[in-house]
Amino acid sequence: MLNIMEIMDRIPHRYPFLLVDRILEMNVEEKTIVGLKNVTINEQFFNGHFPGHPIMPGVLIVEGLAQCLGVLVMEGVVDKVPYFAALDGIKFKAPVRPGDQLIYEAKVEKMRGQIVKGSGVAKVDGKIVAEANFTFSIANK
Repeated sequence: MLNIMEIMDRIPHRYPFLLVDRILEMNVEEKTIVGLKNVTINEQFFNGHFPGHPIMPGVLIVEGLAQCLGVLVMEGVVDKVPYFAALDGIKFKAPVRPGDQLIYEAKVEKMRGQIVKGSGVAKVDGKIVAEANFTFSIANK
């Protein structure tokens, strides 16, 4: 549904910190989004995490999930940026390795003023590898 250029129009992240390659589904009315990240051995973080045993850092999985949610929240918003305000209920259930395809599924639970609460899961091959609850504050750039 959205390619990488359209994603970059909505959120400020850029290489090497842009962790979403494509948006597969986005339903603004239902406040849900599904994104994709192709995990390759060329990712910079694999140089140190861990040599000889490459595992995607869990915090980057959560960051990618949050970026998907940011794409949804920032739809139609100009000159503002979503900032983390809180993270809760984070669970890592399985490692993510080079060659995996991460599917991020996120939804907005509540929006009040500039505060957004959401949740999501990251999956590989249909199995949940991480989950988290997010609170964002939408602020001026």
